[in-house]
Amino acid sequence: MVVIVNYQLSRQVLRNSERVQASQRLTGEASSLFRNIIDMESGFRGFMLIGNEAVLQPYYQGERELLDRFAELRAQIDVDDPQHARILRTQRLYQQWSAYSHLLISEKREARRRDANQIAMQGMEHRSLAESLTGKQIMDQVRVLFAGFERTELAERDKVRQKLEDSIQQTRLISIIVTLLSIGIGLLWATYITRLIARRINMMVGLSTQIATGDYTTRIQDTAQDELTELADSLNVMAHTIDSTFKQLERRNQELDQFAYVVSHDLKAPLRGIESASRWIEEDLGQNLPDHIREFLLLMRTRVHRMENLISGILDLARVGRTKQADERISVRELLTEIVDSLALPPGFQVQLPTYLPTLTSNRVQLQQVFTNLISNALKYHDTPATGIVRIGCREDRQQYTFSVADNGPGIDPEYHERIFVIFQTLVERDTMESTGVGLAIVKKIVERQGGTIHVESAEGQGATFTFTWSKEPLSLTERRMSGTRPASKNV
Repeated sequence: MVVIVNYQLSRQVLRNSERVQASQRLTGEASSLFRNIIDMESGFRGFMLIGNEAVLQPYYQGERELLDRFAELRAQIDVDDPQHARILRTQRLYQQWSAYSHLLISEKREARRRDANQIAMQGMEHRSLAESLTGKQIMDQVRVLFAGFERTELAERDKVRQKLEDSIQQTRLISIIVTLLSIGIGLLWATYITRLIARRINMMVGLSTQIATGDYTTRIQDTAQDELTELADSLNVMAHTIDSTFKQLERRNQELDQFAYVVSHDLKAPLRGIESASRWIEEDLGQNLPDHIREFLLLMRTRVHRMENLISGILDLARVGRTKQADERISVRELLTEIVDSLALPPGFQVQLPTYLPTLTSNRVQLQQVFTNLISNALKYHDTPATGIVRIGCREDRQQYTFSVADNGPGIDPEYHERIFVIFQTLVERDTMESTGVGLAIVKKIVERQGGTIHVESAEGQGATFTFTWSKEPLSLTERRMSGTRPASKNV
């Protein structure tokens, strides 16, 4: 639309501009024609005065060209135009003057042939014609006609020029109006399209947000049949797939929980029977029980207790991240104080807390398990508990806390730094010290479920420092589900 309007306006401006140029060209040609006539008159007068043929050169040159130039000038003017009649009248006057001047030039030549000293009009037959100023009168009329032609053309050109300026101004005004109108319509259309697309994208963002928060049953209805529709269909399929996958995962988790509890009950029942039977044997035989048999029975009960602890540790490991516990505000100092009191430390064994410990929002039970396992390990494996020291450290950044549990125990060879976090792996003989090899595996699993990491720095004879990170922000529902934690309503 803008292009069409501008094209039409440009054509109007171009037409007016062409009219101005044509008028200027017409005036220029008329002026040139008039100058040629004046040059012919000057040559004619010079010849009449001095009789020198050389001064007639402009006269004859003009005579050869003027008839054609008159015709060309008339061809550029409409027949109905008054200027056409004016040029035609001027041509007739010129022809009268041409006949007059030819007559006098011929008589001048004849007079000079008879008398080489002839001057001016002496001895010329039509001397009276020249002295009557007939030629001058004709040329004056020619001058008047050319002057009138130029005035008329100038006046007409001024009108056309004014029209040109008006058309240019009109073109600018209309072009600005049409352009602004087009921009306004374009902006309105762009706004409409943007809002339409934004609304559809917001629907998809809403679906993505709902998926991120754990709602996989929502769907988007989009019938536009374009690329965004394909994206909406993909999101719907993704939500359905994730929903189906988590439902299967939850069913399998339920089955695993049921299996774990059944196995725990079935395994612990005969173990308790074995322990009871060993005690009955001791009670029945009393003092008649040989010492080596009594030692064997004690060893058997010790192995039974180890087996019970091992089963409990496996169940604890399986439960990590599988049951939902509410996040709560935790004072880490109070939590550590409770853990230290519950461990019943031997005399001389110290747990030193730093000046600053944070208060955070997280899963209290899991954080307590981590600290309890690390501190109890430091106590259990210390070669001289009476002089044992455990130092708790803490530093924080924008996203997480970094805790450390350092002891002055016997240390750990770097060769075993990765091995100690593997389930059932211990660094001492099981008969030397009761250990299931599950505690650090539970710690590693809890920390990683919280999005953190854990590692140990140690060398033999130089103590050990366990360092783990803990996120400042509680895990979202989706993060818990992705890490294997089920919603509370799904617990078995």
